Amino acid sequence: MLEIKNVTYQVEEEDRKKNIIDHMNLTIGDGKFVVITGPNGGGKSSLAKAIMGIYPITEGQLIYDGEDITEKNITERANLGISFALQQPVHFKGILVIDLVRLAAGNEISVNEAC
Repeated sequence: MLEIKNVTYQVEEEDRKKNIIDHMNLTIGDGKFVVITGPNGGGKSSLAKAIMGIYPITEGQLIYDGEDITEKNITERANLGISFALQQPVHFKGILVIDLVRLAAGNEISVNEAC
């Protein structure tokens, strides 16, 4: 389960601070598949990058399977199984998408498990 508790991600814009994510709360249960939609610039990618650890949250907590991961780095989060996939995967000649997913998973997984 992933719990997003009162999460804010803020950036400096000229002489002021701008909230990209503003005190967001969300719980995603185990085994659930969630799609987040919205307009360009709405914060979808920023949310994914904050969960992954690419963007540091300004305040709030990220709880993954009961563990506070707010201060964990990208590698520590990836080792827990949290990853980030691009909409258009990087293409490497001769490598299938399933091979990239297996590389990211760190073990030999089936196509069904990858899906």
